[in-house]
Amino acid sequence: MANRIYSLDSMRIVAMVFVVAIHTNLFRGLGAYGNVANFVIDSAGRFVVPFFFMTSGYLFALKTVNRDPKTYLINRVVTITSLYVFGLLLAAPVFLAGAALETGINNPYVASVLLTEFAGFISPTGLLYYGDSVSVILWFLPALAFSLAFVYSFVRAGKTAYLLPVSIVLHAIGLLGASYTMFVDIPFEVRDAVFFGFFYTSLGYVIYSQGLTPRRDHSTTYLGLTVLFTAVHVGERYVLGYVLTGETITQEVYVSSYTIGTALATFFLFMYLLSRPNLGKGTPVPSWGTYAVGIYVVHPAVLYPLERFDEVLRVLGYDIGNTLAWHLLLLWATFFGALLIYLVAQKIGALERNRLRLPRIRRIRKFGSN
Repeated sequence: MANRIYSLDSMRIVAMVFVVAIHTNLFRGLGAYGNVANFVIDSAGRFVVPFFFMTSGYLFALKTVNRDPKTYLINRVVTITSLYVFGLLLAAPVFLAGAALETGINNPYVASVLLTEFAGFISPTGLLYYGDSVSVILWFLPALAFSLAFVYSFVRAGKTAYLLPVSIVLHAIGLLGASYTMFVDIPFEVRDAVFFGFFYTSLGYVIYSQGLTPRRDHSTTYLGLTVLFTAVHVGERYVLGYVLTGETITQEVYVSSYTIGTALATFFLFMYLLSRPNLGKGTPVPSWGTYAVGIYVVHPAVLYPLERFDEVLRVLGYDIGNTLAWHLLLLWATFFGALLIYLVAQKIGALERNRLRLPRIRRIRKFGSN
């Protein structure tokens, strides 16, 4: 593809490694140095979700220049919904099985526990909007669908000049409710499309639609600013999590997500990648980027049983969870296990171009056409 941006494709798979590392709590609990390493990885890796939102917004603008944005939006929402449902179908049975085992199969209350769990799974707002009713990890998918819809609404109304200012104000409210809670108490959930995804998706859209194409000879500057603001972000999280609370990193790891530094670091990283569009070309890395979304969708269903396996071993007297080997194994077993399941789903036709397919219906249609 002539206009393929290899650097964005390459960063997708790098970002997914960070996603899995964050969710597996890499090195956490391995003493003070382990906690420090976990804090740095967790903090530095917070660019990943903003990056995915920005990429989606950028591609929305790029691919609708000579194309009906409504058609593109519908296609994207259908694909995102398919992936979300696929992730739910994998994760829900695994989590229900875990709840049954934890309660005890022969426990007379196991049916009640499972019913309660299932009722939580189908909570309308959690399932359809926040995306956290089954697995908190999957929240990105509904947020992305709604964020794209919000951007489209501004495009359709011809008000794209207000797109970034409005989304910045909403994101500022979101940051106050998530990280800077010492200033104001926001009494509602802010990790969603309105207060988070909309801003980064809008930012990506504006970068392309306004022709903010960075020059190759400025790439070193963009990379330097990325490193600088990543350090600022790590510093912000340290102040918020430890300096202001009096906690120490040996006691626990601060996990609040995003700061002002996150937005600046992600922006300059994105500009750096655009200034080096052929970064990764000629290597397998950009091709691996196509698997990133599949790994993301599947990995909650892989990670959960691996974590329960560690707990079982701990009860049996084998405390492998506090070893370096287990942390590395958990990271890569989750990553490659999710990749394997995703590839198998494609192979058997359960997913085609990231669209969920029902094999039985397909067979019926094929039979009827003969």
